[in-house]
Amino acid sequence: MNESYKEFWNGVRAEIPLLIGVFPFGMIYGALALNAGLSTAASQLMSSMIFAGSAQFITAQLVHDAAPAFVIIVTIAVVNLRHMLYSASLAPYLEHLSVRWKAVLSYLLTDEAYAPSILNYEKNGVQPFSHWFLFGAGFSLWFNWQVSTALGIFLGAAIPAEWPLDFALPLTFIAMVVPILKNRPMVASALSAGLAAVLAHSLPFKLGIILAALTGILVGTILEGRVSTRRAQ
Repeated sequence: MNESYKEFWNGVRAEIPLLIGVFPFGMIYGALALNAGLSTAASQLMSSMIFAGSAQFITAQLVHDAAPAFVIIVTIAVVNLRHMLYSASLAPYLEHLSVRWKAVLSYLLTDEAYAPSILNYEKNGVQPFSHWFLFGAGFSLWFNWQVSTALGIFLGAAIPAEWPLDFALPLTFIAMVVPILKNRPMVASALSAGLAAVLAHSLPFKLGIILAALTGILVGTILEGRVSTRRAQ
């Protein structure tokens, strides 16, 4: 087994603990997508093309509400702004790669793939085949997401439409967010975004989600900047 395959499987092994938590999340999306009115094919293709859990949940709801395409696109863009930060963080380690490799890795870059990959780069630096680690982590997550979505769609077809599944989405996000709130800027960002979402809930086409995301990002950025300034003094 050459070095590229070794790094690939190292990435897969590092991702396995996270896959356990992602699998039920994909199943929930598959079931909710059907209940939102999306076809089986559209629900599965969204997992293959968009490959972003939070964006897929929101898109399914916006499609159900017959929101304009522009609103859907802007909402997805705002929700996924964090991926710009992930990309900027990984850029120094990937700048030597070809455009083809960068395109593949950018498609596979998610929250769960970023976490073990950046730790690997910070520990080992740039190695000749280190990008295969990110590829292994990202691909294993992609495969897991496709399978879990398909299973959720299959099971969702057997679930009565009157069963309220919407509660699963906020519970899932709460479970994902709470463990990472480790300092005041993070807590303030989450609370401000939550408050903005509640206050703007009545806005059409789920525009309150965009406002909440921007509010959380702004508050977190300002407070984090103040903390960094104090540390530098």
